[in-house]
Amino acid sequence: MDVKSSKQPEQRHEFGVTEALSALTGFINQSTLLDLARRFSDTYRSLAKTSIEHFLVTPVTALPSGKEKGRFLSIDVGGTNLRVGFIELLGELEIDAQDVPKNDVSKIRRSHDKSWPIEEHLKMDQAEDLFAWIGDCIAEVIEDALNDLPASVQTPFGDELLLGITFSFPMAQTCLSEATLLPMGKGFAITSDLNLGKMLLAGYSRHLIAPAVNGEGCHDAAPSNKKRRISKLPRIRIAAITNDTVATFASLAYAVKAAPHSRVAMGLIVGTGTNATVPMRISELHPSKVKELANPESVETVVINTEWTIRGTDVPLIELGIKTAWDLELDRNSEAPGFQPFEYMTAGRYLGEIVRLVFVDLISKGSGDAQLPELLKAKNAIPTRFLSEIVARADDQTVTTELESRYAPASSATTFWTPTRVKLIRDIAYAVQQRSSALIAAACVGLLDCVNDIRLDGEEHIKGNGNSAPDNGEMEELVIAYAGGTISQYPQWLTTCQRWVCTLVAEGSPENRSKRVVLKEALDGGIIGAGVLAGMIDDIA
Repeated sequence: MDVKSSKQPEQRHEFGVTEALSALTGFINQSTLLDLARRFSDTYRSLAKTSIEHFLVTPVTALPSGKEKGRFLSIDVGGTNLRVGFIELLGELEIDAQDVPKNDVSKIRRSHDKSWPIEEHLKMDQAEDLFAWIGDCIAEVIEDALNDLPASVQTPFGDELLLGITFSFPMAQTCLSEATLLPMGKGFAITSDLNLGKMLLAGYSRHLIAPAVNGEGCHDAAPSNKKRRISKLPRIRIAAITNDTVATFASLAYAVKAAPHSRVAMGLIVGTGTNATVPMRISELHPSKVKELANPESVETVVINTEWTIRGTDVPLIELGIKTAWDLELDRNSEAPGFQPFEYMTAGRYLGEIVRLVFVDLISKGSGDAQLPELLKAKNAIPTRFLSEIVARADDQTVTTELESRYAPASSATTFWTPTRVKLIRDIAYAVQQRSSALIAAACVGLLDCVNDIRLDGEEHIKGNGNSAPDNGEMEELVIAYAGGTISQYPQWLTTCQRWVCTLVAEGSPENRSKRVVLKEALDGGIIGAGVLAGMIDDIA
């Protein structure tokens, strides 16, 4: 009797697994994804023309030539980490355009690169506290660079250092060196309408006045041994502020010398959050956005920060019934309900929570809430990194051991992590990953269609973004420059996304037969791209 009753809960919750997995992945087929991509295209085209919070213009009206040179300080403020380092651009070299990794090494030198996690208390503190911490981290990297020079060199950086900033949050810009912060998301409580450049310079300014004390450095970072006492740090001048997707776009465009039939067409981030950037004709944008450009009369095409996750971008998902009850629950209980609905379904900050909600729902329906490990009842108890590093990679025994360690059963006499339940959480995690990849693929194809880089039949088309190559029988390669921990580290995420991109482009229209869309990694694109744009100030200003 006892043995039989102990198996019944698993048999009961197992009954709903097929339906649950189908709710997550049932739409993943060629027909539905093509329909979704077309709807995304229509939605993006409409938002670009009518919305002032989507498809934001950036001051980037030219792409890097690959000839830019110079040494710059770069920082990358992401949703999870802060990175600071020096970027040296070496200009155009005689190298193989197809050899992407070696190009990156050959054309760009990096030094004194450091990274720090952005702790939760910093996300919730006042803006001044966050930027003072960032200023401390910048000062620490500059001190390290100075300490590596002979003591006789007093002013190696001259009067000031040129700084490039990648900031992975929405912002409004009228010139490359200034930006006004818009609502942030990703767990940050900072309000909008802050002058980003002024906040950062203020956070660093105390290092220009008071001598640096030996052993002091960035908060939450281990102090480093100083070779000499730094009496005064150089001033910094902000040369470029950009979004992470624009930086990713620029970094690969610089690192890879364009081949005759290959170009970077899009920047893509899938990490803590997700976003995309494309060049777009200003004539296809909301009229008010033209005023945000320094010289609109001389500009035809501008690099656009799409903000493709913000409210309104999920209309196609609603129309096709792709959202699930778990997505609605996650959105409802998020820090900003309704603000970034597409991101809640696709990005690394949220995938683990979707897995938890589905798993808890199935277990609770089968055996009751009482059997659940207490920790699994807590919001965000399953980190996406745990899914990508352990659940998606390890063997069953290792996964079981890790689950038992992290999520211990309510009673030591109870065996909660049975083989059936371990398989269940792995199946859910795989389904959530596959869904994320497929949704991003459809969004990418929809965005490329929106700017007429490719075509999806069955709709009215507008003029392209000015970058389309004529069909002269040559295969044109359109590169999506990507970065972000989710797309780079989650097993099968990239493979799945690339497969669906290829399928949707090939099946979208016979006119795409001369097009090949390829995802290529812009390694550390945030910090490199900031340096590249800092080196382009004469071209963009």
